[in-house]
Amino acid sequence: MSHEPAVEFDQLTVRLEGMTVLDRVTAMVPRHGCTAIVGPNGAGKTTLLLALLGQIPFTGQVRFSGGRPGRAVRMGYVPQRLSFDRGMPITVIEFLVMGLQNLPLWMGLSKNCRRRAQHHLQSVHGEDLANRHLGALSGGEMQRILLALALQQEPELLVLDEAAAGVDFQGEQLFCELLESLRQERRFTQLMVSHDLAMVMAHASHVICLKGRVTGEGCPHQVMNSDVLASTFGPHMGVVDRRSLMSVAEEKKCECARNHNR
Repeated sequence: MSHEPAVEFDQLTVRLEGMTVLDRVTAMVPRHGCTAIVGPNGAGKTTLLLALLGQIPFTGQVRFSGGRPGRAVRMGYVPQRLSFDRGMPITVIEFLVMGLQNLPLWMGLSKNCRRRAQHHLQSVHGEDLANRHLGALSGGEMQRILLALALQQEPELLVLDEAAAGVDFQGEQLFCELLESLRQERRFTQLMVSHDLAMVMAHASHVICLKGRVTGEGCPHQVMNSDVLASTFGPHMGVVDRRSLMSVAEEKKCECARNHNR
């Protein structure tokens, strides 16, 4: 992870329907690292991502790559879920090729686009899913396809909104390990919203704790102490400390490894 910022939020404020959702958020996302945004429901985590993606109005600034306002960066986005007609007769490879070729699918798949789509499927260990119907995929399989779709943008910044939510813990662990491998190989910066604090402690290199404003930021092992957790999630989280989170994270890793080796 570089100390140079890939993204900087400067006094970012979002008001929706007369309510302040984010209040003067100032934080940074280090280049080539994995930054996690954590906080309770309604804390503004997804809102911060939408502001970053330019989907909602805000005041303040979002600066990319070393503080130059407005610099275009290649971004990939993996949503929490994709809403679509599960009866739609479209295969995984057709779905991926749609984002690569200009011709409609009924005119056939370009060989070059098919090859590129298969390459990205292979990178997420999903090559065996190519001819499956999109509506027949499990939650974990669908998230890998959405990741492959995002990787087609050759992103410098990969943004994920609770992409592993609804996946069992073993699937979440494997998904995080896959992301870690891809990030090291492709040198993108990863910014993700997560609800799993133990997984954040195990995989993130930087964390932004959010509750309408920034309550803590930095290395997870230093920031996620009882005081910050209490101010972010409420007094009941004050009894949770870094050791207990690391213990849960290690237990998850071990159980995942046992299941993987069976």
